Amino acid sequence: MTIAIGDKLPAATFKEKTADGPVEITTEQLFAGKRVVLFAVPGAFTPTCSLNHLPGYLENRDTILAKGVDDIAVLAVNDWHVMGAWAQSSGGLGKIHFLADWDAAFTKAVGLEADLSAGGLGLRSKRYSMLVEDGVVKALNVEESPGQATVSGAAAMLELL
Repeated sequence: MTIAIGDKLPAATFKEKTADGPVEITTEQLFAGKRVVLFAVPGAFTPTCSLNHLPGYLENRDTILAKGVDDIAVLAVNDWHVMGAWAQSSGGLGKIHFLADWDAAFTKAVGLEADLSAGGLGLRSKRYSMLVEDGVVKALNVEESPGQATVSGAAAMLELL
């Protein structure tokens, strides 16, 4: 069952690369008492994710935060090494959270997994964005095709804010 507007996010733990190594970040730490934009991608370094989806959020980071958002995070079913390398190479390190849902536990819990085995990627996340307030989903934008970043892109999120 896919998470819906009005639902509370399930408890989960992500990993994020820092200068001191990986740190665990729980959904409680990231979302409690905050207004957060979370967007998910099928994979770090993949074409649509790296050329369209992530750059839109990085370019619009300050505008999004100015609209009352406390934090922005990108999530992928990748390990923390890959997410850390993507943060570094994209120029996003320290600007937004790059969360590794390495075992897809959160992705499965919210019902937004995608079997991309036919393309050699295995189990991944659907491409989506959500606005979360104090752990509750206030907006959810899921792409119909993993190769597009329109309804889940930064411009669409800015319209919702």
